[in-house]
Amino acid sequence: MNEYLDRARAMIGHRLFWPAAVLVVMLAANTVYRPGFLSIEVKAGHLYGTPIDILRLSAPLILVALGMTVVIATGGIDLSVGSVCAISGATACLYISQQPDQNSLPVVATAIATAFGVALVLGAWNGVLVAVIGIQPIIATLILMVAGRGLAQLITEGQIITINSGPYRSIGLGHLLTLPLAIFIALAAALLVAAFTRRTALGMIIESVGGNAEASRLAGIRSARVVLLAYVLSAGCAAVAGFMLTANVSSADGNAAGLWVELDAILAVVIGGTSLAGGRFYLSGTILGALIIQTLTTTVYAMNISPQTSLLFKAVVVIAVCLIQAPAFRARLRRRRGGAPPPRAATRTDPPKVQVPA
Repeated sequence: MNEYLDRARAMIGHRLFWPAAVLVVMLAANTVYRPGFLSIEVKAGHLYGTPIDILRLSAPLILVALGMTVVIATGGIDLSVGSVCAISGATACLYISQQPDQNSLPVVATAIATAFGVALVLGAWNGVLVAVIGIQPIIATLILMVAGRGLAQLITEGQIITINSGPYRSIGLGHLLTLPLAIFIALAAALLVAAFTRRTALGMIIESVGGNAEASRLAGIRSARVVLLAYVLSAGCAAVAGFMLTANVSSADGNAAGLWVELDAILAVVIGGTSLAGGRFYLSGTILGALIIQTLTTTVYAMNISPQTSLLFKAVVVIAVCLIQAPAFRARLRRRRGGAPPPRAATRTDPPKVQVPA
C-alpha cells in the first residue's frame, strides 16, 4: 500500500501532472456541454473534428512558444515574435503576389526562403542588442515589437495582400497522412529543438547561461553567442508560425497577423513549468501549455461566451492553472488544512549528511 501511495505522490508532484489534469478537465467539460466535442470523422480521406482543429490551430502557438522557451531559459524574453510573424508572412505573400504563376513551387520556395532569411536577421538584431550592446531583453525586443508592426505595414502598404497559391495555402490547410500538415510541421520543429537541446550539450549550456551568465563566461562558455543563437532560433520559429497564420487565410495583414501571440507564448512557457528567471526549461511542458491555451480558446467559442468576458474568463483559468501547479501555493494550502508537507527531495546543492558517532 505504501508503495502505491508513494507512486501516487510522485505522480501528483510531477511538474506536468496539474497542467495535464486541467487539460483533461477542460476536455471533459466540453464533452458534457457538447457531447460530440471529441468526435472525429473521415471526409475525403482526411480526419476532421474539434480535437483535430485544436491540434492544427495550436501549431503556430507551439512554434512560437518553443523559441520563447529557449529565450526565457537564457534569462531573457522576446516580445517581438508577433511582429516577426507579421513581417515574415507579409514578405512571403508580397513576393508571391508579384509573380505571374503563384502556384509554382520554386516561387513559393523562394518566397519562404526570403521571408525566413529576413526573420533570422531580425532575430540576430535582437540578439545583438541584448548580448553585445547589453540592453535589457524586454526593452530590446519591445523596440522590434513596435517597429516591426510598422515595418509589416510598410511591406503591405497598409493593405491586406491576398494571394491564390495552392502550395503556400497547404502550409496551414494542407494534409499529410489524413492529418493537417501544420501538425507535422510543429512536431518536426519540436523534435528538432529537442534534439539540439536535449541530445547535445547545447541544452546544458543554455541552462547554465540562464542560471548565471557571468559564471558561465568565467567557466569558458561564450554566453553572448548562446544568447544570440537563442534569439535567432526564436525568430525562426516565429517566421514559420507567420507562414501558417497567413496560409490559413491566404492573405497577409500587417496589423493583425500574430497580434498578441507573444503573450500566449509566454503563458504557454510558464504553464509548462519554465521559470521566467531563466535556467531550467521544459519543452514538453511548453507544448502542453500551448494545447491548454488553444483548448481554452476553443472552449470559449464552444460555450458562446460573450467577447466582453472571454478574455477575463481566459485570464482566470490561466491564473488558476499557474497557482495549482506552483509548489509554494500547494504547500501553503496543505499547511492551512493542517497536513504535513511532503519531504523535500535532496538536490545537488544540499550539503551531505554527516553521521555523528554515538
